Amino acid sequence: MKILLAASEVVPFAKTGGLADVAGALPLALEDLGQEVIIAMPYYKVIQNSKFKIQKLKADVSYAIIGRNIKVYFIENNTYFNRDGLYGDKTGDYNDNLDRFSFYCKKTLQLLKEINFKADIIHCHDWQSALIPLYLKAHYADDPFFKDIKTVLTVHNIGYQGLFPAQEFSKLGLDWKLFSMQGLEFYGQINILKGGMVFSDIINTVSPTYSKEIKTKEFGFGLEGVLNQRNDSVFGVLNGLDYSVWNPDNDRFIAKNYSCGNLEDKYKNKADLQKICNLPQKANIPLFGIVSRLAEQKGFDLLSFGIDKICKMNLQLVILGTGDLKYHVLLENMVKKYPKVISLHLKFDDGLAHKIYAGSDIFLMPSKYEPCGLGQMISLRYGTIPLVFKTGGLADTVTEDNGFVFDVYKKEALIKTMNKAINAFGKKRNWKELILRAMQYNFSWVESAKKYIELYVKAKS
Repeated sequence: MKILLAASEVVPFAKTGGLADVAGALPLALEDLGQEVIIAMPYYKVIQNSKFKIQKLKADVSYAIIGRNIKVYFIENNTYFNRDGLYGDKTGDYNDNLDRFSFYCKKTLQLLKEINFKADIIHCHDWQSALIPLYLKAHYADDPFFKDIKTVLTVHNIGYQGLFPAQEFSKLGLDWKLFSMQGLEFYGQINILKGGMVFSDIINTVSPTYSKEIKTKEFGFGLEGVLNQRNDSVFGVLNGLDYSVWNPDNDRFIAKNYSCGNLEDKYKNKADLQKICNLPQKANIPLFGIVSRLAEQKGFDLLSFGIDKICKMNLQLVILGTGDLKYHVLLENMVKKYPKVISLHLKFDDGLAHKIYAGSDIFLMPSKYEPCGLGQMISLRYGTIPLVFKTGGLADTVTEDNGFVFDVYKKEALIKTMNKAINAFGKKRNWKELILRAMQYNFSWVESAKKYIELYVKAKS
């Protein structure tokens, strides 16, 4: 099958979030399964200034190669993409993002014809490429080259929809009839993601549970009606994990490599983490780790309500990440109050993240909602037992068999489950069995890619 993956960010070229990881890893797994894949993304300033081997195709298109033979095509336009940020700067989103990404979507479709790549599937990701299904049906319905192409739209986080003022609609080059409740209109605004959902052949999210949650008022961000209308075309596919990056057996960041066969070396990573974090080096006290954005969505409202009580429990807590200032201040105060209990690192540090996954006993991830989540998958691979709220991808990956789960979003439920984990940690034989079970779980990209191929086949049928 011939697949064009359209995404606004792709690892290793440009990244602001998890979308880039998916857009970089999925094509490699698809290629391994015998699919023919190309990628189209904007040619940002960060790519122009990089050391990647980039070749010119024509005046406004360049390309690089990843995997064995996956061409990543860069759509050029200095007016739109020669900027420091991908979507905005410190003052907010760029005010011409509608122009920027509508140009990118139009040019991506033109590119297919220019390089004579007759795709079976165009796989779009989030609102930035969600205009492609509309342009395909509005502008190319009678063109034999495009006639049989089907579209899949992956929604990574439904909270980001691409909302713009109605008066900008004419910039899209679409018939005003499409600015309706059955099209892109959304409470008087343009909603690009909604348009993509209406016109794509298949819609999917990044976990089965999240695909159900977004059909409800609580999680749908106003688009639950559209998703329920398209219920038979909405699916969930778990993201995969790149085990070449996340593998305790050969992780270059951690103090001592280990696997199921030599768990004793995992405990050396705990001692190393305690030392780095200026915590007492005690093997018998459970060490909880958090690698996260410090935000309400990630459960920090619960943690903040219960933090004083948590710090009085028999545990240690290491937190890495940045986010809302109110949580920075609160946690800094807790460090002053409980310096032997909590260690706080308000930054992004990839090396320290690896050390936390390897050195912690329990990985704390009480997200209020989580479309997929990678932290819990990484922690399982490292034998660090996840403790999660039952939502989205967390519900699909963590059970009582491999971790600890609470299903009522209240601080009392969180603290009760933390106590349950602490008590379980004290039963050494059972704890070791739990670690070994956790490490057996497989969330490889190959498994995810097989599911996507099933969706592509469904779209074509």
